[in-house]
Amino acid sequence: MNEELAPGAVAPYPYTGPRSLQAPIDAALRQVVDPEVALSIVDVGLVYAVTVTDKLVHVLMTMTSAACPVTDVIVGDVEAELDKAVPADFKIQVELTWEPSWDTARMSPRAKAFMGW
Repeated sequence: MNEELAPGAVAPYPYTGPRSLQAPIDAALRQVVDPEVALSIVDVGLVYAVTVTDKLVHVLMTMTSAACPVTDVIVGDVEAELDKAVPADFKIQVELTWEPSWDTARMSPRAKAFMGW
């Protein structure tokens, strides 16, 4: 699953921050798999936004439901993958939100095809 953002491509979520970190951050997030559906959290549409400010990477994301049993695993994987992708002096902050709630419209065409939709 080692996909990277193609030059000039736009991530399927808003990104604010240095251009030099966008592709490594996107690639790191694509390494995180939602174990319930065996797809990356980017393809599933769980990432709502990424903001990089002075020494902070903030990821706003959701789960497919508030009762998701693998929330801690996914958040831990996000933190671990981003830790490998950004300079060591950056702090990683993952914020979960339930508004707007996730729905299947957020899934990538690839994810929908994988699910047979």
